[in-house]
Amino acid sequence: MAVSSCSFTLVSPFLSHKSNDLPRNAATTPSSSAMDTTTSTVESKKQPIQKRRPLLLGIGALVANLQPSKLLLAEEVVPDKYRAFVDYIDGYSYVYPSDWKEFDFRAHDSAFKDRYLQLQNVRVRFIPTEKKDIRDMGPLEEVVSFLVKHRYAAPNQRPTIYDMQEKTVDGKHYYSFEYVLTSPNYSSASFATIAIGNGRYYTLIVGANERRWKRYRDQLKVVADSFRLLDI
Repeated sequence: MAVSSCSFTLVSPFLSHKSNDLPRNAATTPSSSAMDTTTSTVESKKQPIQKRRPLLLGIGALVANLQPSKLLLAEEVVPDKYRAFVDYIDGYSYVYPSDWKEFDFRAHDSAFKDRYLQLQNVRVRFIPTEKKDIRDMGPLEEVVSFLVKHRYAAPNQRPTIYDMQEKTVDGKHYYSFEYVLTSPNYSSASFATIAIGNGRYYTLIVGANERRWKRYRDQLKVVADSFRLLDI
């Protein structure tokens, strides 16, 4: 398992969709509660998830007039063969492969998947928190180990953490990590990036079947590394 830390300045890529509504969770104050990003936390609320995603092109002029400073956060050139998802309402952005399609992933705010390999996907969710920074959750190794072993892994899955990294982008801190969940008849590999901002605890997870991981790992790492918080 490799652990590294880096600091650099980067702005987020621009233009794809807009998502307005979010799944609402009870505010989390203790560290273990704030770490609970499993779908079961939101599913227990049994509230319908509704999303509206008008194209940013349709509201581009209005956003440009009202929030020019925020637009500047999202003007970096998007990597070739990727598109950018930018959500100015909920305060985050990331890129995803340009041939992926949007889909509804329960209890998540946005999600895209491969058109043919549906287990290959990216999804983002967030919950309220009183914490101000991801470092308030605890040290990198402690937080990642807790999440993978006690939140992401099901009882019948064996978790393995391969890499973790702390990075700082434009003064905002992120924890990113790579892990595999192995069950008796299926294994999945994923990257996760977590961050805190805007009174929310954000989680991006992008993954695939472990059998395809070696082939698609670098492509999916671009997605995980692209996640950025936007001030709202």
